[in-house]
Amino acid sequence: MIQATNLTKTYNGITVLNIPNIEIINGESVGLVGNNGAGKTTFFRLILDLIQATSGEVTIDSKPVARHDEWKTNVGSFLDEGFLIDFLTPEEFFNFTGKVYGKSEGDINDFLLGMHDFFNGEILGNGKLIRDLSKGNQKKVGIAAALLSDPKILILDEPFTALDPSSQIRLKRMLNELQTDKNMTMLISSHDLQHVTEVCRRTVVLEKGLIVRDIQTNEDTLRELESYFAV
Repeated sequence: MIQATNLTKTYNGITVLNIPNIEIINGESVGLVGNNGAGKTTFFRLILDLIQATSGEVTIDSKPVARHDEWKTNVGSFLDEGFLIDFLTPEEFFNFTGKVYGKSEGDINDFLLGMHDFFNGEILGNGKLIRDLSKGNQKKVGIAAALLSDPKILILDEPFTALDPSSQIRLKRMLNELQTDKNMTMLISSHDLQHVTEVCRRTVVLEKGLIVRDIQTNEDTLRELESYFAV
């Protein structure tokens, strides 16, 4: 379980995130939505111990994430291109990432075979460095690398941005299958409300660093979110 308690982040006297309490149980898929500057990425960076909280803490399975490493093998994440090693080819990057997580060459090859549809012939075998791929294909590499460790928790920031329509559909299908087949816990942010409601069973709305909605996704959720953001 992921829990944030009295979690705040302040920059230059301005509080950009203030979450008194939120719990995400194992196997839950949570969509995080909000306008630019709402605090979505800040929240993810605090969960991943990439920045230091001003106050409060995040725990995974009741253990603080800050300055601890035990949780890291259970979490796969991709927030932006900074998570990539862009002077490597995708193959080199996957081999490096797999070895970090103790995967054998056979494990890595089997995983990449399972990514065949998502990659759509655009990632492997073309000899390109990651930095020479399109933004959409860089995102595919990052998402795949986040999944390579077979994590219990997956955190993705704006995973649908820059993907073409076919890849968006494939990604939604893959995420839904991971929930069903592996009971994977997911935190996914997106500006696309429809994508969130099609993938996530719980939707959290952030506004100016505060949680203003926390609802179980149902057939009315998309319409409710559209009405909220239309004001």
